Amino acid sequence: MVGACTGLPEGIQPVKSLDTDRYLGTWYEIARLDHSFEQGLSRVTAKYELQDDGSLKVINRGYNVDKSEWKEAEGRAVFVNEDTNGHLKVSFFGPFYASYVIFELDDQYQQAYITGYNRNYLWFLSRSPKVSDEAVAEFKKTALDAGFDLQELIVVDHSTVN
Repeated sequence: MVGACTGLPEGIQPVKSLDTDRYLGTWYEIARLDHSFEQGLSRVTAKYELQDDGSLKVINRGYNVDKSEWKEAEGRAVFVNEDTNGHLKVSFFGPFYASYVIFELDDQYQQAYITGYNRNYLWFLSRSPKVSDEAVAEFKKTALDAGFDLQELIVVDHSTVN
């Protein structure tokens, strides 16, 4: 059962030439299919740091407007095969891992599309908290073409709290 959570969705292939050093740093969540672990969060970021053992430290952070507080989760990601393949498994809860599949990544490492082990998980990440309407439209088109249901898609609010 655990292996199923670290697999690939049928027909989705991870990027083949990932440069881990270029992927490190902070990414802003532009859009997502919502889940309980992110429900109600805005201003969501993901920060990736290389660890001495070759794994990645993952820090996800988001703001809960209703509670007026930041929520943060720290995890660990490891490559499933080789470190040039965009298929990782990430754990925020002890020994349980789930797939983290980078299936689209631009040459400048400014925008990435991520899924999990099935099409219930989808994220659009960017190096900037704001992207063009065209970038969002291209993400939606690519996701629809790949078989994702976007009825529950959330565009993440990155405005500041006054």
